[in-house]
Amino acid sequence: MTELPDGRLYLAGDWVAGQGDEITSYFPHDGSVNRVLCGASAAQVDQAIARAKAAQADPAWRGMKPHERARILYRIADGIEGNIARISEIQSRDTGKTLRETAALAASAAGTFRYMGAALETLDDTMTVPRADTLTLSVHEPLGVIGAITPWNSPIASDAQKLAPALAAGNAVILKPASWSPLTALELARIVDQAGLPKGLLSVLPGSGREVGNRLVEHPDIAKISFTGGTETGRRIARQAADKLMPVSLELGGKSPTIVFEDSDIALAVAGVLFGIFSSSGQSCIAGSRLFVQRSIYDAFVARLVAATKALVVGHPFDAATQVAPLIHPDHRDAVAGHVAQALADGAALLCGGAAPEGEGFAQGNYYLPTILAGLPNTATLCREEVFGPVLAVLPFDDEADVIAQGNDNAYGLACGIWTRDFPRAYRVARAITTGTVWINTYKQFSISTPFGGEKDAGVGREKGREGIRQYMAQKSLYVDLTGRPHPWARL
Repeated sequence: MTELPDGRLYLAGDWVAGQGDEITSYFPHDGSVNRVLCGASAAQVDQAIARAKAAQADPAWRGMKPHERARILYRIADGIEGNIARISEIQSRDTGKTLRETAALAASAAGTFRYMGAALETLDDTMTVPRADTLTLSVHEPLGVIGAITPWNSPIASDAQKLAPALAAGNAVILKPASWSPLTALELARIVDQAGLPKGLLSVLPGSGREVGNRLVEHPDIAKISFTGGTETGRRIARQAADKLMPVSLELGGKSPTIVFEDSDIALAVAGVLFGIFSSSGQSCIAGSRLFVQRSIYDAFVARLVAATKALVVGHPFDAATQVAPLIHPDHRDAVAGHVAQALADGAALLCGGAAPEGEGFAQGNYYLPTILAGLPNTATLCREEVFGPVLAVLPFDDEADVIAQGNDNAYGLACGIWTRDFPRAYRVARAITTGTVWINTYKQFSISTPFGGEKDAGVGREKGREGIRQYMAQKSLYVDLTGRPHPWARL
């Protein structure tokens, strides 16, 4: 049994007791308590921001050469890699995810810090084309203090995707992890601290949105908010940011279409659809929760998919055989069940799942069976709203025009999956679907080198990629006179 973080907060390089609302981290398998801690108060947020502002303005950090700052990121990456087993167990206890998944998320976080370090070392400013006898330059500088707000469903990976580029850019960061999963971010703070990041540049402050989140967004010394979470919260942040004229990055919800054409490799498509919706127990913004199957193969494909779904292993997150683990919290499980109940009331046909699994091993946990529902139109509530659980709606379609229209007929535009052997068709549909990411003959594959973000209600801005660092910087233009002569307007 890995020793869990002790519950103290990481405030500008110091470990302190929180002074805000009480937070309890539960193990989703059985409801046992991992840790009870107090989150940060608004006054502690103010203290962290003040110390971050001073640390960020210090020439020792602001003026540090990129390759020197990169060394710190590399040490953080090494620290994560050296603690993957420990991080994995902490995150599994915090979120209920399988150890296999949390180990992969930790490895991904290490890769994010290493990539951003390498990108920083090779990120050039620009000498622009002169239009007069001047030297013209476009340079980039850190914004200042960044507020990073991350979700509960994949903490360490989401944390790294904000911390690594923000620190690479020369900023300080106040990280607010989700109250349902506070422990993983505190463990990351320990690793960052040991890597030698100058004191004050990072604070990890779990706490309520009321005390911590709102204070970060409204504080005049926060230069940018980077938020991953629900769309309604994202809208509130955007409205508050507008009053400050503050930039934001918002990675929000999704109701992603997955499309199976009649010429697809059926085994490949079934595996991809299963992984796209039921991995992470469906608790993923990019979950492929609307499945469109071409009408000519609809019945046969859905039958094969249902059989494969029933064979998925639902179980303890520490069991290597488990494919579908418990949901994060009883309230969330009840919300997922409520979506299914509403769909059934709307006339959906239940093809499998639709309940908690039976048996002694599931009685105390937040388990919910992988669920497939059919018979609803694309306009039904289940096809419009994000469930964030292991629930799939299946719908038939006739041709490209039909599936493009149905796929785009949704408020969200985060991701899409396409299965077909016809590459020109795949390309046409991928370009026609309004979304930030499209996978062809695969799903939920990521690379830190490739930008990620959404369209429409799925968010604003992009993370990852070399330009991900620039999202945390301000662009400045420099003009240097090369003539040495007074401006002719002065008539000197």
